[in-house]
Amino acid sequence: MKLRLFLALLLAGAIPAGALAQAKEQTRAATVNGKPILKSRVDFIVKQQAGQGSPDNAQVREAVLDRLINVELVVQEAERRGLTKTADLQVQLDLARKQVIFQAFLQEHFKAHPIKDEAVRTEYERVKSERGDKEYKARHILVDKDTEAKEIIEKLNKGGKFEELAKQSIDVGSKDKGGELDWAVPANYTKPFADAMVRLEKGKTTDAPVQSQFGWHVIRLDDVRTAQVPAFDSVKQRILGMLQEQEIQRLVGDLRAKAKVE
Repeated sequence: MKLRLFLALLLAGAIPAGALAQAKEQTRAATVNGKPILKSRVDFIVKQQAGQGSPDNAQVREAVLDRLINVELVVQEAERRGLTKTADLQVQLDLARKQVIFQAFLQEHFKAHPIKDEAVRTEYERVKSERGDKEYKARHILVDKDTEAKEIIEKLNKGGKFEELAKQSIDVGSKDKGGELDWAVPANYTKPFADAMVRLEKGKTTDAPVQSQFGWHVIRLDDVRTAQVPAFDSVKQRILGMLQEQEIQRLVGDLRAKAKVE
């Protein structure tokens, strides 16, 4: 088990300072220089690991206890050297404590108010609908001025090659690829670009410059295909995470609205 993950689990299961006085009443898994390592610590970490697929057996528990002993020895040495009294470490400990409480609050909230599968499915269908049923393969040449774009269109009308003229594009991501853009749905583009692109026939180029917040575009549509929509099961967890993040933002927003922040 990686040390950082182990320490995170250890911190998450940390006993508040006020509870140390009760340590004698709890079962000790070991004692290190007179300081107890409680069995509840071992139980907590084993439980967290089990949630990630790790077994719960005597060998695993022995390994967890061994790591706890090592951590306790290092902590005691850090305390002996006065490291735990430094201002920076105190700030880190306080922030870590608040982060653990923050995560515990969220876990409790989503346990009481889980986001249902129907909500995840509804969001999937909404996004799929917004994406549309077609994907477009386009090229573009982006310039700073409409006069430059008009000159490019004029050269194209006289037989100029789009791929060659694309070298003067200010879009560094596509200029060296002949202006080629990846397959994408219209929603992935800024609206003026998307509106102009979907009106084109395959192989055709816009007959007038298209302005967006990035500059002036000359667009050619190379191909159209049925949109490749990922299966629901393959994106379910990602959508769930997104909905949870939205719920967290709502929760925090409500708390801020009620709070006095100066």
